[in-house]
Amino acid sequence: MYDFDELAAFADVMATGSLTRSAQKLGLAKSTLSRRISQLEARLNQPLLRRQANRLIPTEAGLLFHTYCTELLAMANHSQEALAELREEISGLVTLEAHGALARSWMSETVNAFLNRYPKVELALHTRETPPSKMHSNSVHVWLGHTHECGLNQERLGHLTRGLYASPRYLAGACALTHPDELEHHAWVDLLDSAPNGLLLSHSEHGEYLFTPPRSRLRVDLTALHIDAIASGQGIGLLPHWLVERREQHHPGDLINCLPGWEPAPLPITLLYAYGYQSRRTNALLDFLREHAPKQWRIPVSAT
Repeated sequence: MYDFDELAAFADVMATGSLTRSAQKLGLAKSTLSRRISQLEARLNQPLLRRQANRLIPTEAGLLFHTYCTELLAMANHSQEALAELREEISGLVTLEAHGALARSWMSETVNAFLNRYPKVELALHTRETPPSKMHSNSVHVWLGHTHECGLNQERLGHLTRGLYASPRYLAGACALTHPDELEHHAWVDLLDSAPNGLLLSHSEHGEYLFTPPRSRLRVDLTALHIDAIASGQGIGLLPHWLVERREQHHPGDLINCLPGWEPAPLPITLLYAYGYQSRRTNALLDFLREHAPKQWRIPVSAT
């Protein structure tokens, strides 16, 4: 069994290369610090440090053991933090990242409710339209779209069904639209080249149709700009029904589903977070997001 005072003494001398400087830093007598390192070496039955000129440098055994020493001290620190959390109210900083399509329509009210429930938590909210590849332990991301293996825990939160939308003004001056094969005669508003290999549309009665979108005169990289462009009459685009319903509450009649029943596969909504230990504030945020996922996202599995 290791003595953590001895481990801390060794780790600090490895950092400074000096008993004198480490003793001053740790607030110990130089003799006490030297004794702790000697006791650790006796425990391991190997010398860890040797003197060269005016510095202490690690032996081969010292270099090898330093890696394990650092990990042991980190684990001890994490365990103390975890135990301290059990005694205290949930508090501290947590980061929430969300896909831009969800930020204004869902995140704002969800974040306010979360902060009201946990008054000692600080939250940093960021939006992004590309999935993360690395996250720290006190961070959660809500991603809209398909995911790939990225070294993060992936938990499905729901799905968004989608349809083809246009503004009444655009449709009034455009060719009639009754089947997806007529889409090639219409202006297309693209979001981030969302269908580079074609868009497979399915209908419960009329089967499937692979639509190859024409070159878009307007290509945008933000969902909010995409919706605004379609609503302003720039053409037809693919939008989640849930986002359109939310917009209808403030701008009724701006958007019309111009090919009802013809839809691509739903988009998954996924919680992304680091593997391993999660702090209480991170777990609180994860539970809150699961609890407040809109019921419209919970479509039957068979529909996906």
